[in-house]
Amino acid sequence: MKSLWKYIGKYCPLYGIAVIAMVISILLDAAAPQITQRIIDQVIVGGRTELLMQLLFGLLGIGLGRAVFQYTKEFIFDFAASGIGSRLRKDLFDHIQTLSVGYFDSHNTGELMARVKDDVDRIWNACGFVGMLIIECVIHTCVMVFCMFRISPLLTLIPLLVMPVIAWFALRMENGLGDVYDRISEETASMNTTAQENLAGVRTVKAFAREKYEIRKFRAHNQKYYRLNMEQAGLIARYQPNISFLSKVLLMAVIVAGGIMVIDGRISIGQLGAFSEYANNIVWPMEMVGWLSNDFAAAIASNGKIQKIFREKPEISSPEGAESMERMRGEICFNHVDFSINGKEILKDVSFTVPAGSTLGIMGMTGAGKSSVVNLIQRFYDAASGQVLIDGKDVRSLSLSDLRRQISVVMQDVFLFSDTIQDNIKTGNRDAAEWESVERASVCADAHGFIMKLTEQYDTIIGERGVGLSGGQKQRISIARAIAKENPVLILDDSTSALDMETEKEIQRQLQELKSCTKIIIGHRISAVQNADQILILENGRVAERGTHEELLKKRGLYYQTFKVQYGEEEMEWQ
Repeated sequence: MKSLWKYIGKYCPLYGIAVIAMVISILLDAAAPQITQRIIDQVIVGGRTELLMQLLFGLLGIGLGRAVFQYTKEFIFDFAASGIGSRLRKDLFDHIQTLSVGYFDSHNTGELMARVKDDVDRIWNACGFVGMLIIECVIHTCVMVFCMFRISPLLTLIPLLVMPVIAWFALRMENGLGDVYDRISEETASMNTTAQENLAGVRTVKAFAREKYEIRKFRAHNQKYYRLNMEQAGLIARYQPNISFLSKVLLMAVIVAGGIMVIDGRISIGQLGAFSEYANNIVWPMEMVGWLSNDFAAAIASNGKIQKIFREKPEISSPEGAESMERMRGEICFNHVDFSINGKEILKDVSFTVPAGSTLGIMGMTGAGKSSVVNLIQRFYDAASGQVLIDGKDVRSLSLSDLRRQISVVMQDVFLFSDTIQDNIKTGNRDAAEWESVERASVCADAHGFIMKLTEQYDTIIGERGVGLSGGQKQRISIARAIAKENPVLILDDSTSALDMETEKEIQRQLQELKSCTKIIIGHRISAVQNADQILILENGRVAERGTHEELLKKRGLYYQTFKVQYGEEEMEWQ
């Protein structure tokens, strides 16, 4: 885990230069009232008009110098903050990529999006403009108080008495804002999740006429977000006016007390003018304390949430000294495998062997554990007991990248990117895939025909998650994407459910001709698995039946009953 200080530490030299530029700018700012004092005392009161142009040029030089050093300071702070924010966001995103599938089962997309975007932005702001102003306020106030003390220690007591009171109000406001910002951040994540789910599933929403329900749900989150922001505004409104009022009282008290001291001859009128400028210069830092503490509290809260993600460790990772596997043969073996999620038993004592180059079909009711077999082969999860072996090696001893790189999977939930059809097919092998392999995979998936009918053919850009294509077309592109990787293991998890019988039959024929890879086909239809070398029937997480199509029909068990339902009595009599 990287703490924020490690990111800041890389830019310490730059921050040092920026602070030096800031100090010079503040010292120049502090020199201006000294010139004002001389103009009043020596030129206006003393009548030495020959000094006027010299003093005015002095003010001009101070203005130009401040402009240069202020620009240097702000540019360096912005540059450093941009680097910190960019590195932090990159490392956070990279770390999220390393987390196991189980983490995403319990954390929603909107929450993670809020951490990667909004929370990093707050830290970015704190390391840049906000952080710069906090440092500047502290140094600026100290320098101005010192300059005032040199003019009149007695008169300096007025701002020194008022400043702690302002600080107390600012502290009270900061304590309240810290809690509110934490709740605002949580509600932002919830609202983002609601909006993201609605937009991603807009067709489902419209198909079930759920628009009013979704509006009410989003409105509830929006209203809560509004109330939290009003609570934040209430805290600011409660304390900020007090800070502003005390700032005005400070200036008025300085002028009144200073005027009395001028009358008594203890300070000159020029010194009072300079002191008033210094007093006025410490007003803005005090007035900004509330706003700065507000943003700084938000950044602290955001950093806490980000560090919480960094503290997460992947449940599944490559072991130390992991065995490399350049090219697997594709033999898969489950050896008395048990698997549970959150205490719920999914698979129990499952054993089977798939020789390299052969085909395994898996059927079963919904929830029987079919997809869990896929998850265990790819090691998205680990078995509670038993072994999952590939080429005789336990998957837990292999490098995750080597393992997953050599397995092509077509998931139940088809996900396509907002890109061209060709680039979607090349997703798993973008750099190495040639046009011939893309076309060959498309033909094998029976997708080439409909792709060529599109306006831009393979260069057609499809919408988010495949919007614009039918369910069957999306499935065929996803099958082509898996085949194009040309991996030794190909897994199809209910990947032809949206296809008509003729299209499915053609794809099955093409898949049979792929002799160079081990195939695992999961399906609910007999037609998807009947040509497999071995078929497993799962029931309640156990292997209830196994055998070839003909062998299982002769057993007249679950497979027989499924065949009877799908094909009817006449087909059964023919068999």
